[in-house]
Amino acid sequence: MIHPSYSELMKVVNADTEPGEAKVVNSRYSIVMATSKRARQIIAGDEPLVNGKDRKALSIAVDELNQGKIRILTDEEEEALKQEMAEAADKTEETVEAEEAETTEEAAEETEEAEEAEAE
Repeated sequence: MIHPSYSELMKVVNADTEPGEAKVVNSRYSIVMATSKRARQIIAGDEPLVNGKDRKALSIAVDELNQGKIRILTDEEEEALKQEMAEAADKTEETVEAEEAETTEEAAEETEEAEEAEAE
């Protein structure tokens, strides 16, 4: 028997769900998809959130889920997170553009001052 079992993992994932609220995970498939996605992240270089020395990425991902170090997002939470990330990226881009414009203006002023100093 594999430990923890699918039913134990489903209890952990759905532990924060209020009575009457839709469960985050209703099937083994959701557990498999979430842990395999996390395992691929670990393989790609993400740091494990639990002790993972000499263990396979999938075992680490299962332990992370079981210990509550990672969680499965509902569709609504995932969409909200994507929206937040897009807004943050837009703000970052706007900030970079504003800083570049400011730097360009400062450089133009310095050039103008240098030219005036040479003319004197």
